[in-house]
Amino acid sequence: MSSNKANINSINQSDLVLEEATVGGILRLTMNDMKRRNALSEEMMAALTSAFYHAELDSSVRVIVLAANGPAYSAGHDLKQITASRTQVDNGKAYFTEVLSNCSALMQLIVNHPKPIIAEVTGVATAAGCQLVASCDLALASESALFSTPGVHIGLFCSTPMVALSRNVSNKAAMEMLLTGEMVSATKAEHIGLVNRVVVDEKLTEATMAMAAIIASKSSMALATGKQAFYHQREMTLADAYDYASQVMVDNLLKHDAEEGINAFIEKRSPEWQDR
Repeated sequence: MSSNKANINSINQSDLVLEEATVGGILRLTMNDMKRRNALSEEMMAALTSAFYHAELDSSVRVIVLAANGPAYSAGHDLKQITASRTQVDNGKAYFTEVLSNCSALMQLIVNHPKPIIAEVTGVATAAGCQLVASCDLALASESALFSTPGVHIGLFCSTPMVALSRNVSNKAAMEMLLTGEMVSATKAEHIGLVNRVVVDEKLTEATMAMAAIIASKSSMALATGKQAFYHQREMTLADAYDYASQVMVDNLLKHDAEEGINAFIEKRSPEWQDR
């Protein structure tokens, strides 16, 4: 997404994504386009990209929580924008290509981000909104949350949401969601591995922030190292994954925080992280 950095700076203060930083290093990003059900419109994707990019550069940010206001976590792509583009000479092909490319880049930005990202899901997360949840490292959902990849209802298979979904749940569970387009309850989403935990609605933010605080208390160097290694190794063969992970651990052991953490454990004291 580096080619877009110059274009997104103008909407850093956009009301589409509200930002709230805590003393403990947790950054809450809240999607706030309730009128469009937090759809991943051009503007929302640009605002999220900007927020994630700046959080990456901010050393005070240790964990990111991605939440949403309103009855929908995210309704996926903005179908009105997509339909409007059909009036173009190419029937919208260039626009479709750009939108899907930007969405794919956003999802990869989340996966490749050095800071852990937790989805706090209330309401419905459909199509690319479900893809957004699946792309985050962790996800907590309210009991009333619902998930679906409903493209088949409108003759449009959810092929890009499929990429993230199929990397989170079993093949059978993913195909059931993709082929039927039916809503999945929060309880079932937890059962198939799409979310980590289901919490009563009024306790969701408290539970999410508690998990974020636990993670934020760790060395950010170790978190970034581990997150990158996790996603990198899972595409490898077993032997290659062990070779790669072993080298990652060797490099990690040579870092200051690993030495400090081990010494603190042996000496029965709290570690003092320098994040290096």
